[in-house]
Amino acid sequence: MFNKILIANRGEIAVRVIRTCKKLSIGAVVVYSEADQRHPCVEQADEAALIGPAPAPESYLAKERIIEAAIAHGCEAVHPGYGFLSENAGFAQMVIDAGLVFIGPTPKAIALLGDKVASKVLAEKCSIPVVPSHPEPLVDPERAFVLAGRMTFPLLLKPAAGGGGRGMRIVNSKDEFPSAFRACQEETIKGFSDDRVFMEKYVISPRHIEFQIMGDQHGHVIHLGERECSIQRRYQKVIEESPSPAVDRDLREKIGSWACRLASEAGYTSAGTAEFIMDEGRNFYFLEMNTRLQVEHPVTEMVTGLDLVELQLGIAAGEKLPLSQEDVAMDGWAIEARICAEDPARDFFPTTGIVTRYAVPRGKNIRVDDGIRAGSAVTIHYDSLLSKVIARGKNRDEATRRLVKALNGYHIEGIITNVDFANALVDHPAFASRRLSTGFIDEHFVQGRSKQRPEQEKIDAMIMAGLLVYHNRQDVVRDSLVPMSPHVGTTSVLEGTIRYVVRVDEDVFDVQLDGDRKSRKWQIQINDREYDVVTPEFEFYRRRLKLRINGDSHMFRLRYQENHIQVFFCGIVRLLEIYTPLEWRLSKFMLRGIIEEDEDVLSCPMPGLVIDVSVAQGDSVRKGQELFRIESMKMQSGIVAPRDGKVAEVLVSPGTAVESDQMLLRYE
Repeated sequence: MFNKILIANRGEIAVRVIRTCKKLSIGAVVVYSEADQRHPCVEQADEAALIGPAPAPESYLAKERIIEAAIAHGCEAVHPGYGFLSENAGFAQMVIDAGLVFIGPTPKAIALLGDKVASKVLAEKCSIPVVPSHPEPLVDPERAFVLAGRMTFPLLLKPAAGGGGRGMRIVNSKDEFPSAFRACQEETIKGFSDDRVFMEKYVISPRHIEFQIMGDQHGHVIHLGERECSIQRRYQKVIEESPSPAVDRDLREKIGSWACRLASEAGYTSAGTAEFIMDEGRNFYFLEMNTRLQVEHPVTEMVTGLDLVELQLGIAAGEKLPLSQEDVAMDGWAIEARICAEDPARDFFPTTGIVTRYAVPRGKNIRVDDGIRAGSAVTIHYDSLLSKVIARGKNRDEATRRLVKALNGYHIEGIITNVDFANALVDHPAFASRRLSTGFIDEHFVQGRSKQRPEQEKIDAMIMAGLLVYHNRQDVVRDSLVPMSPHVGTTSVLEGTIRYVVRVDEDVFDVQLDGDRKSRKWQIQINDREYDVVTPEFEFYRRRLKLRINGDSHMFRLRYQENHIQVFFCGIVRLLEIYTPLEWRLSKFMLRGIIEEDEDVLSCPMPGLVIDVSVAQGDSVRKGQELFRIESMKMQSGIVAPRDGKVAEVLVSPGTAVESDQMLLRYE
């Protein structure tokens, strides 16, 4: 086994490889760019080498610098991780030529199987079904247009080199083809320095199922079962699981044997993934081969008990595989959610910023592979993947419940992430019923939110979490206030039933609360629904809260300011407004904001401070639309439009102090 290796990567995969190195007492050296000098992998590695500025071409894609660093630090081998240079046959050959070991397949195998066209030719030679396609990559747009006319639409265009969904285009008709081909070609030139485009039939509503294979240098190839990776956005996987709910034992043996046959024919060594799509008739077609460790490898590790990085290292060192195909056993179920710096509400655009707060879920059956911490900078230079959360259970339902609970407690602040979107995916009824396809997100979600109304029990649970935090914080404040403080008002009675009014979106709930923070036991009635709740020892500025509701444990995340509390639960995000009955009656008066005598103006119903203006001159507004938010007596209230119309003039701005009956805007 090696004494020291270099990890030619960053982020959570660098941390992941370091973990196995420590287990095997192998020295780990990481390379890093100027942007990553405070990255967790730099701290965790035994040694680190600065290789250049932040842009990847000047650092993580700088082949010569990486090899120079490996030699300078006395490394014997290079692990490429995934992405960057992991599937670059030229880099693998350069590593070998420098007298080092490339921890991955041979350059020849990478060149053969990493090319979408060549790998499909080989698959057909092995009698493995492939998606109907044009047999050669295309460069000339005019010739491609003629050939497309001979195929059946829809078609899929994708780069012949590279992967990860880059450059791919679905073409529904001949009219769309020229612009789609041009866009695909431009992206593949930028992404892979290759202008070849591959054209194949697009399979509607397919499932994406892949098989993990391992091959050693002694001719042994095995598979470690399959992963279902159907839930994707923009051809990027979001949720992965093993095993697949669509694959039984017989099908696993059949498709697994195809994957092993393909790898054996190519003389494949190390870890690799044979990717397939399955149509609605349960027909399988070979898609492509990823000649590297996959992002989603942890779900395979969780159900097989194997360390795939350890197997990679052993194979690269010349060892035989320590197990045969008959020794591979899949036990239980594992599901992974990829957590990315992106905004689901804005078409998954990437986001940047500083991670200001960070807390990961923990537990025996929970695993988090991450590459961030509080203070980490998320920049424009690298992939948006921050971490992966993996849950294991004895079956799929148990693994799902554990993952939902883990994501409920996964706290990242400072940047927008998809953590709640990922949670909404695995908590969706269609996921539970195993109705999966690559169109899952488009079918069930719009702008990052589920098209299905949340279950009332989940909204009730969110109300209880927000209300109990608010109530107990107020209780602590009461202990330190003068008893007759006007802000305390009617909530100053600690004993007996305490009533609140909670508004969630346009819904209003009457809530009765019985209990106290000393016993931590509560009886809560929301409208006519009753719950028994047990709270933890309260820290009144906590942002994660675990409640036991009717005997079941639930985790919530919260953000709050005065009586406005945002609650995150099971992928649902809602803002709660909490009032005493007296405050609610005052609030309803303030919300109306209507001067009956003159509907051409909107006047302020009370004195306060304008903290938000969401309207401008010339805007068309509808009756009931919130236009201003006013803060008064530490309580915020929205002022809404009294009627439909067009705004002639806005008379106030944020920070303006206003009096009762002061005009806020005029209508045309």
